[in-house]
Amino acid sequence: MRMKLYLNLILGLCFVMALGFLYYSSWRISLRFWVHKSVYDEQGFLLSLDSTLSLELTYKYGNLSEGACKPGFAAAKMTVIYPKFTKLAPVFLDPNYKRFSRIGNFPPPFGVKSQETIIDHLLSLTKNYGLGEDLDSLNCKKCIIIGNGGILVNKSLGQKIDEYDVVVRLNGAPVKCFEKDVGSKTTLRITYPEGAIQKTEHYEDQSLFVLSAFKAQDFKWLRHMVYKQNLVRLTDGFWKSVARRVPREASDMRILNPYFIQEASFKLIGLPHNNGQMGRGNIPTLGTVAITMALHNCDEVAVAGFGYNMSTPDAPLHYYEKVKMLAIKESWTHNIPKEKEFLQKLVKAGVIQDLTNGICGAKC
Repeated sequence: MRMKLYLNLILGLCFVMALGFLYYSSWRISLRFWVHKSVYDEQGFLLSLDSTLSLELTYKYGNLSEGACKPGFAAAKMTVIYPKFTKLAPVFLDPNYKRFSRIGNFPPPFGVKSQETIIDHLLSLTKNYGLGEDLDSLNCKKCIIIGNGGILVNKSLGQKIDEYDVVVRLNGAPVKCFEKDVGSKTTLRITYPEGAIQKTEHYEDQSLFVLSAFKAQDFKWLRHMVYKQNLVRLTDGFWKSVARRVPREASDMRILNPYFIQEASFKLIGLPHNNGQMGRGNIPTLGTVAITMALHNCDEVAVAGFGYNMSTPDAPLHYYEKVKMLAIKESWTHNIPKEKEFLQKLVKAGVIQDLTNGICGAKC
């Protein structure tokens, strides 16, 4: 009888201990989940952002002279605030692009699915797939992306912009007559058929022409440009007229890696996936795509001319025309508020530098 009571007592204690262990384990899991939720937002970015360097980065970059290029700086800062970031993603498509499996699963603009044949043909014609020998050989590159915003007017940033190793311009934004504010140097101009400069005399003397393809028709258009063939109709398959000719040799033409559109949309900004198809509000602006590209391929990243201040309706919308801020309309393809949130994270954390302070204003 006494032995039976003893066994029951032991079994009872084991049961209580097992319950206690399960309760403790579930509490630890809940605590870990709560801590994770409290530290990172839904996209995986740190909620608490500041530009202070960690001890590791201070040790790595603290002894560099002022103004010296900091190798790997943008990627290192990005990894701190977004641990899922991986740097390896080439700027342009090259003949080995199929090894990059993430772009093979989606059609344009998020990938290359069903466009491999024409891409292979175009790459066999362009024959060059980098920024150029001099830039590709640099151990450290400072890059700046020039937006088209009116905030550039009268900032006199031209000389500073020209000091960067890589100057990226977007669509048809002109340089001539605006050098004081936007500089005179252009390393590459990223565009798509509807956004490309239509008057050949407005192109820079030297720069890479980079296609960011948003649809299958864009690759066909580039093929016409490479072969210097006139399009029969300038609006077939496009939402407005496109350039008849691009004054560049095939060796100066490139195809932007569509992974940057995919990453910016689905991962960094958190736009609707829409089964990998272009849809309402799931396409990042070309400026944000260019910034995403730079985070992967530049050691330091700066921007200028970004940000729309809707509180100043009479301010110029673009630096090169008199259209007012009031004229801006809600975009069907872009989600400007969500995109701005992403860019503000980069500025607040010191991942990128905003020379015109248009992304954050007084918030950063």
